[in-house]
Amino acid sequence: MLELLYLISYFAGGGALNINIVILTFLVPGLLLIPNTREYLTQITGGASAAYGIIIQFPFYGGIMVGSGLAATIANFFVNISSADTLPFWAFISGGLINMFVPSGGGQWAVQGPIMIEAAEGLNADIAKTAMGVAWGDAWTNMVQPFWTLPLLAIAGLGIRAIMGYTAVVLIVSGVVIGAGLLIL
Repeated sequence: MLELLYLISYFAGGGALNINIVILTFLVPGLLLIPNTREYLTQITGGASAAYGIIIQFPFYGGIMVGSGLAATIANFFVNISSADTLPFWAFISGGLINMFVPSGGGQWAVQGPIMIEAAEGLNADIAKTAMGVAWGDAWTNMVQPFWTLPLLAIAGLGIRAIMGYTAVVLIVSGVVIGAGLLIL
């Protein structure tokens, strides 16, 4: 109920939409319509059996990473150890790390992109390569958290363990290839 009052107050005060407000706007009606949190999780589990963990878990992780400034701190750490030649590589590594907690490519770019572009301009690094480093980092760690496969696994009746070994190998090999490419090219 407090969340609903917060949303009413927020919008009545002229608050604008942002990712956290959108998440809260979808979460609140579900919590209000279901009698308790245990039943809420049961309903979500039944309705989205293959993806309920993501639906519940990752908006909160993203909110923590973005709202606390942790994602920006991680990005800035890698900027501080970069040179013009190594910034795209470190953008790739930080992009992969941040993707573990901010699973949305757009959300990740909103946090990390401006920091990396400003760093590229300041270091006189290749802006396009730096932006691609962030994008490749985001895609790269999707191998270790392959949520893109959940619908396919559900259709095939398989669990994530059935493919995790393969995706881990792809993560390692592609990490070496992409990282080397960003340093060499």
